[in-house]
Amino acid sequence: MQFNLQPTIQNEFIKIQPLKMDDLETLFAVASDPLIWEQHPNKNRYQRAEFETYFKGAIESGGAFLISDRNTGQVMGSTRLYDLNITEKSILIGYTFIARSHWGKGYNQALKKLLLNHAFQMVDTVYFHVGAGNIRSQKAMEKLGALHAGELDVAYFGEPVKRNLIYKIEKKDWINH
Repeated sequence: MQFNLQPTIQNEFIKIQPLKMDDLETLFAVASDPLIWEQHPNKNRYQRAEFETYFKGAIESGGAFLISDRNTGQVMGSTRLYDLNITEKSILIGYTFIARSHWGKGYNQALKKLLLNHAFQMVDTVYFHVGAGNIRSQKAMEKLGALHAGELDVAYFGEPVKRNLIYKIEKKDWINH
């Protein structure tokens, strides 16, 4: 079975579709809000040059998505699937940011559920890297049922190494979720 890292899929709240080069300006308009990045390991991604590095890494990853509000069509952020390991049957979800206009309204949880349901068609374990200082994302992971599984220094594309917490969800636990 061939696994599609970048399908266009949706649920009642959101639609995700493959990120394209043409999405740079639209996505930067969302990402240019400094408050989105205040707890992130790279707090300067709201700046054009920093965001362009992030965007280039997203395109090159082959697993990045543009996130839109399904009801309004408004672009609200980006996320990606990456580091698919066929042998260990695992993948990572990360590099996610969502516009503040969509915070606290269930969009992040709807996004993660959509991605998890898709990923668990092929893998048994999904990992998440969350910045060590990103309390907001850590709480979101716990709310989703992810377990803290350790710490790791992560080299983001074109950026310095940063300390991350590792969270994971097993397929067997998610199915019974």
